[in-house]
Amino acid sequence: MNIRINDTVQIITGKQRGSKGVVEKIIPQEGRIVVGGLNLVKKHRKAQGNRPAGRIEMSAPIDASNVMVVCPHCSMKTRIGYRVEGENKVRFCKQCKKEIK
Repeated sequence: MNIRINDTVQIITGKQRGSKGVVEKIIPQEGRIVVGGLNLVKKHRKAQGNRPAGRIEMSAPIDASNVMVVCPHCSMKTRIGYRVEGENKVRFCKQCKKEIK
């Protein structure tokens, strides 16, 4: 999977197409990611101890194939490439050819 935590991504399919957000969690076994503030669902929570009952909004996982990484240099959604520089393997933007940290 080319996506990492704290990458800025843009949704390319579905109701929220065009929306941007930051990756909070990655689930590689399922090929899904959680993007903060996007794909919100309401969850009903039971009261436990001091925590009150209620409905909370949380970000649900989205399939990794439905998002693209946004390059921090050129601010465009882009595919990710890999190249070896010295002994390190680094990711780079296929649009502007600059390294993505």
